[in-house]
Amino acid sequence: MSEQDEYEGMNEARTRRTRIIAWVTIVALILVGGGATVLALLFG
Repeated sequence: MSEQDEYEGMNEARTRRTRIIAWVTIVALILVGGGATVLALLFG
């Protein structure tokens, strides 16, 4: 296994982890934003 292959595998893992973190962040923002909107509508 060459050095290039090793770096490529690490890069792929990093890309996958970054994508997962991005989606979790987006979903959390939507849920928190939606929750804040509902509370604002309920409590005016």
